[in-house]
Amino acid sequence: MMKEFNLNGKTAIVTGALGLIGRHHCRALAEAGAHVVVCDIDEEAARDFAATLPVRAIGCAADITDRKDLENLLERALSFTGNPDILVNNAAINDKFETPALAAEQSRFENYPLELWQKSLDVNLTGMFLCCQVLGSAMAEAGSGSIINVASTYGVVAPDQSLYRDEAGRQTFYKSPSYPATKAGVIGFTKFLAAYWGHRGVRVNALSPGGVEAGQDPVFIKNYSQKTPLGRMAGADDYRGALVFLASDASRYMTGANLIVDGGWTAW
Repeated sequence: MMKEFNLNGKTAIVTGALGLIGRHHCRALAEAGAHVVVCDIDEEAARDFAATLPVRAIGCAADITDRKDLENLLERALSFTGNPDILVNNAAINDKFETPALAAEQSRFENYPLELWQKSLDVNLTGMFLCCQVLGSAMAEAGSGSIINVASTYGVVAPDQSLYRDEAGRQTFYKSPSYPATKAGVIGFTKFLAAYWGHRGVRVNALSPGGVEAGQDPVFIKNYSQKTPLGRMAGADDYRGALVFLASDASRYMTGANLIVDGGWTAW
């Protein structure tokens, strides 16, 4: 049974590879035997991280909103080990407000800047579209492959804005409309592509993580954990098994699905 999770001889491209969970995605694929193309904005950092993986790996820089960058990324992957077998579309942005004192007011839907909305669309949706069009098309031409689009529980349910209040009940900021809108779009795009490329041997699934603990305010961590049946936020390495499952033959009859790994967050 375990041989179905084996990725020996496969080549995986991971975008947003230096992010919070991106590094764990890369390491999980590598430990399952895949050669990994570590893709992020900073090429030197990507190369440095690739050198720590226990397999042949390369680091590449690419702006996923730039088609030419992605065409160059494909060429480097082809010259590295040949046609890609796995594509993990992990790159995304989440709003950050430079002035904490103004964050609540700036993040209110009524005041939310159009430029932030557009930037999220450009990266979280258009960037994923371009990655699939350039890199996924090579997989379709080869007649096989697995594409994993990283979505979010906030693509399935609305943000609970009460989580972003401090101990005194003050709203520190609002989870913006662009993140759930784009992540819901990721799930819809995944279903489209699964149906479109199914006959070409390319499986396309979404992975929807729950919130990852990463040094947030203790009040937020406590409140989030209380709303989760397992009673905690995710660790950054809690998605390794799900990712390898979707990448491997263990999920060979699975496409167009959204695998939710959230500690039960969306169960109630």
